[in-house]
Amino acid sequence: MIMAPSLPVAPRADLPDVAHQRVPLARPLDWVGMENIALPVRIADGLGGQLQVAASIDLSVNLANPDARGIHMSRLYLQLQDGLAREAITPAGLRHLLQDGVASQAGLATSARLKIRYDALLQRKALESDYAGWKRYPVEIEATLVDGHLNLALSFAVEYSSTCPASAALSRQANAERFTRDFDASSALSVDAVHDWLASERGLAATPHAQRSRASVRVELRPQFDELPLVPLVDAIEAVLGTPVQTAVKRVDEQAFARLNAENLMFCEDAARRVASVLSTDARVARYDATVAHYESLHPHDAVARVSGSND
Repeated sequence: MIMAPSLPVAPRADLPDVAHQRVPLARPLDWVGMENIALPVRIADGLGGQLQVAASIDLSVNLANPDARGIHMSRLYLQLQDGLAREAITPAGLRHLLQDGVASQAGLATSARLKIRYDALLQRKALESDYAGWKRYPVEIEATLVDGHLNLALSFAVEYSSTCPASAALSRQANAERFTRDFDASSALSVDAVHDWLASERGLAATPHAQRSRASVRVELRPQFDELPLVPLVDAIEAVLGTPVQTAVKRVDEQAFARLNAENLMFCEDAARRVASVLSTDARVARYDATVAHYESLHPHDAVARVSGSND
């Protein structure tokens, strides 16, 4: 037997609605809404296309009417669900979502705010080989609409490798001292002999310590731009740090990565300055706050530096 499609159920007028009861201790509320809503969102993949990813979303509005007991919570949720199906995650799209959230409250609210958290997947090419792989970047987008003014903030994190300059200097000294011990100063050395020594285990007396590190960035954006600059900012920060962690690699890529580490020795202070040099010159950024953490292999604690600034 073929079943007929079910029709929408009409709301029952006889169901109680306590939202209209008298409000004890009446006063306006700054924000009311929902947190950790699970919904899919469509984001740019960095290759000119889009990916659909799972997001965790907070959405709230102010309760401006002191005599109202509460907001229309279900309307706010349904508006968000429908809006994300229509709107891309752009400044204009976020403005529409917030405007619709205010409108859904039928005069109860005048402002709205939204946070969207997800993992951006960007494809990254290997340093030398033809391989490529996907890398995950945790992202949070904050959007607030107050008095018609849109405030946007973008937070994300970039992982990279940091090789300690002090440890590198100590390693070079140890290598030089072993070379002196292994070869008589009065002996004439050929290039081949030195080459063979350097290529042997004796040619590496010490190695500098390196560790996976993370730059956590939050930028307040100028809203006149059409796109959220996640991919351009990630690209610029990975380029200035010089040693972003890799995905798919072969030996030729691993050797190239080792060379990049030798060319980009840095303390956490150096890394913070490099990140700031990118953010302080980007026309899309109004204000920035960045923290770099080097997860030390020498110590059981982390080395951390923080930098912030305004591009007014």
